[in-house]
Amino acid sequence: MVFPIEAEPRAKRRALSLCQDHLRKVIEVVRKTTQIVDAFVANDLNAATRLYEEVQKISDEIADSKRTITHELIEIGAILINRDDFLRFTYVISEIAELCKGISFRILAIIERKWDVPPDIKEGISELSEAVFNTMMKLREAVFALNYGSPQIANRAKDVEVSEREVDNLYRKLELMILERKMDVSKMLLTRDIIQMLEDTADKIEDASDAARILVLAL
Repeated sequence: MVFPIEAEPRAKRRALSLCQDHLRKVIEVVRKTTQIVDAFVANDLNAATRLYEEVQKISDEIADSKRTITHELIEIGAILINRDDFLRFTYVISEIAELCKGISFRILAIIERKWDVPPDIKEGISELSEAVFNTMMKLREAVFALNYGSPQIANRAKDVEVSEREVDNLYRKLELMILERKMDVSKMLLTRDIIQMLEDTADKIEDASDAARILVLAL
């Protein structure tokens, strides 16, 4: 794909469209991960197994999408001066999908092994995952606000920050709950892994929001 010099605005629109399509796939992985947590609370192995397979499939699509975006941005070349900003955003949100894949794997492992996790801990993980998904939806609003200019993106990015702080508060509370319970070491470590990765996901979402703020300068 070769873009003439006068087609820079078209190149920017194309790059933004690719990033937004990529984000839609990542949002779906986060959604499926939240549903796996619901299956964990309900102790539904069949649902968790099916959802994990869906997470793997979408994760593969995300990897393909990342390669496509990288290839197209390379072909655009010097016409798009800020192409590195689009690449940075793409790579950051791809990391969100990788974290969710790891969370889903660990939750499925607990269900398959029929490990007994206290109900209030399960509910806490569910609340935390919902808060992470809410943060992801705030990021979606921020990224699609790029179509309308910097005032919109600034407001939406602030919403992401507020939502991420809520995740932090839930994570700290839940971590103490887990440490106070007399759980087997293996159960405790895997459960802590899950909530840590959920918190890491929210941090990565905030990083993506920061990357989106930079993108607005390129548009």
